[in-house]
Amino acid sequence: MFGIIRPCRHRLSERLQTSWMAHLCGLCLALRDDHGQLARTATNYDGLIISVLVESQTAREDSSWRRTAGPCPLRGMRTASVAKGEGARLAAAVSLALASVKIRDHVEDRDGVFARRPVAAGARAVTRRWDRKSAGSASIVGFDTAVLLDAASRQGELERSLRPGGSVLLVTEPTETATAAAFAHTAVIAGRPGNAAPLAEAGRLFGRLAHLLDAAEDQAADAASGAWNPLTATGTDRAEAERLCRDAVHGIRLALGEVELTDRALVHVLLAHETERAVERVFGPARHGASCRRPDSAGDAAATGAAGGTTGEHPHQAPPRETPPGQAPVPPWVPQGPGFTPPGEKPPNPRNLLAGCAVWALMACSCQLLCCDHNDPFSRKRREGFCQRHDCDCPDCDCSGCCDCCNCCDGDCCGGCDCGCDC
Repeated sequence: MFGIIRPCRHRLSERLQTSWMAHLCGLCLALRDDHGQLARTATNYDGLIISVLVESQTAREDSSWRRTAGPCPLRGMRTASVAKGEGARLAAAVSLALASVKIRDHVEDRDGVFARRPVAAGARAVTRRWDRKSAGSASIVGFDTAVLLDAASRQGELERSLRPGGSVLLVTEPTETATAAAFAHTAVIAGRPGNAAPLAEAGRLFGRLAHLLDAAEDQAADAASGAWNPLTATGTDRAEAERLCRDAVHGIRLALGEVELTDRALVHVLLAHETERAVERVFGPARHGASCRRPDSAGDAAATGAAGGTTGEHPHQAPPRETPPGQAPVPPWVPQGPGFTPPGEKPPNPRNLLAGCAVWALMACSCQLLCCDHNDPFSRKRREGFCQRHDCDCPDCDCSGCCDCCNCCDGDCCGGCDCGCDC
């Protein structure tokens, strides 16, 4: 998995989480169906934005954009409703082309195992095949991947001809052009030609953001290995790179405001909020504005109460459980929700060692322990998968119902995004 958009599932409402996973699985299956099993390794977080944009601009019924996929080990051998259609196909073609470019860059830079000739030769063969395959499937939906491959070839020429002190935006231009073309074509597929211009602008800035964040994240490693880095080559310091990234996030939000969407929620969360969090992962929080975090001291609790909330409560925390008649109220410090046994209820009977080991082996073989929510094979309590626990991106809270800033975007507030966060 690669990409700058990595939403923590604790920040998504149930509806948005379901939609996000539908597009992610739909992209993976579209890659498999159109290009073979190996192509599924090209599944990436940023590519599925193409599928999300296409669907969010259309007014079709859900049944025409969803299909039921069979059991998959990465879903714990469960079926699921996944995205289908032209949006998923375009996302697959773009993802495959971008993966081909990424592999080709590794081969040219002789990174890691790609420095070995047999591996490099095999990788070149794969990239040539993926170039042909992505061009063929993209042509079915009217998109020409030549713009992506041309941008990749111009990227190398620009890097070789760039002089010290040149503008870093000259280096990001090919990436901006490629992402602008892909974003704009979603309007063509959706039959919304008026959205093409603002989506192209959003795509251009998204490409700039992705390129700069990748450069900033890899700058130290590139310096240690002697690899070329656009920030180092142009003498762009991190403060300037951060400014360019935050300006790009702001520009994306402005461009999205001009796009006509039938369902704005997921697009807004991914492109308006998760882009900002991507910047914060690399550069740290902005120096201004309030952070969305759980009060953890008396002073924080008092400040929350003074702001109009209940003292000691998190402003975005779900409302407490209603206390059944005749039962003592649950103290606010007692954990509630999935994975916890409510007070007064009998906990599930744990399995013995032999039965637990047998169930553990079965769940491990089907990837349930790694990739999805499951009942613990021994205690039977609800647990998160290993990948879910380690894919969380909530630095200021413990992810037990934290910072769900954009749950309100399930409603009709995305125009102003009055979610209680500094966004």
